[in-house]
Amino acid sequence: MIFGFNGQEIIACLLMGAGLVFLIGSMVGMLRLPDYYSRVHASGNSETLGTLLVFLGLMVFNGFSNVSAKIFIIAVFVFLGNPIGSHILAKAAYKTGHPVWTKKQAVQHELSTEPTSSIATAEEKEAQANADLHG
Repeated sequence: MIFGFNGQEIIACLLMGAGLVFLIGSMVGMLRLPDYYSRVHASGNSETLGTLLVFLGLMVFNGFSNVSAKIFIIAVFVFLGNPIGSHILAKAAYKTGHPVWTKKQAVQHELSTEPTSSIATAEEKEAQANADLHG
C-alpha cells in the first residue's frame, strides 16, 4: 500500500494517465496540424493507443469480472475499427480531391502575412520551397 492505494489501483491509474497523455496529444494534433490528412493521422494513431490504454486501466481497476470482459470486447472493436475508419476517411478525401498541404502553400501563406520590406528574402524562401516540391 502506497499512500493508501493498493498496487492494482496504482497500475490502473498509471495506465489511464498514459492513455490520457496520448489522447491530449491527439487533441493537440487535431488543433495544430495544417491539413486534413495530418489530422486524420494524428487522431487515428494516438487516439487508438490512448483509448486502449484507458480501457486497459479500467480492466485492471475492475479486476477479473464481467465488466472487464465487456471492456475488453469494446477495446477490440476500437482497436479494429478506429484505424480502418481513419484510413477510409483519408482515402475518401483523397479520391474527392481534397487538397494536400505543401511547403509551397506554407511559404505563400507566410508571404501574404509578411511586410513588403523583406521582398528579397521572401523570393528566396519561395525559390527554396519550389525546389523542395516532389512534383
